[in-house]
Amino acid sequence: MNKRLLTLTLTAIALGALSSANAEWMQKGGEFEKAIDLKPDIENGRDIFEVCAACHLTEGWGKKDGTFPQLAGQHKEVLIKQLSDIRAKNRDNPTMYPFALPEAIGDAQALADVVGYIEKLPMNPDNGKGKWEKGTPEYEQGKKLFEENCVKCHGKNGEGDAKKFYPKIQGQHYEYMLRQFKWIEAGKRRNANPDMMKQIKNFSDKDQEMVINYASRIPVPKEDLAPSKDWTNPDFD
Repeated sequence: MNKRLLTLTLTAIALGALSSANAEWMQKGGEFEKAIDLKPDIENGRDIFEVCAACHLTEGWGKKDGTFPQLAGQHKEVLIKQLSDIRAKNRDNPTMYPFALPEAIGDAQALADVVGYIEKLPMNPDNGKGKWEKGTPEYEQGKKLFEENCVKCHGKNGEGDAKKFYPKIQGQHYEYMLRQFKWIEAGKRRNANPDMMKQIKNFSDKDQEMVINYASRIPVPKEDLAPSKDWTNPDFD
């Protein structure tokens, strides 16, 4: 099996288009309802994640250039929603469909196991950030846009909401979030929440950059972070 391709099933799950409790939208996800109620086997999840680490790194931090998102610390509910959407072909990723099938990576229990492991990983204290620092006009405008458009679903601190499947966006890489934002706007994310698509339809390119710049700079609680940017995952020593 091509391990690099297999890991791509989890590459686009941190930001997503999740921003409202739209019932029809949330119900799409194949094994989602089954996997969400299963108790994860963390040890087995670690074994599965070893494959994912080829792209997301053993720490689950992805890459600061946004090639791969940070998965560490993300809500397991969000991770299960996105991965099950890929398996059910509710989220477009044609290259990965064959490798996301149960025959390739396991059943609903396998999904629960790997996301249970990922959720427990500490986050990168040095995520990729946008170019505008606090105090600049662009930062302040981004903050305003965030407060007016994003707080209701993603939370004041970008903490998301596990029960409503809104992803944690604090600590996520700027370039990754910006790319997903543009894909949502363009309709390229087929499992995007319709409410979010409406919310952002009038954003200019500069608006997108400013609001994502702000989101990338939201502080992550210390207890959720690794002790340093040089931390390595002891499970893979």
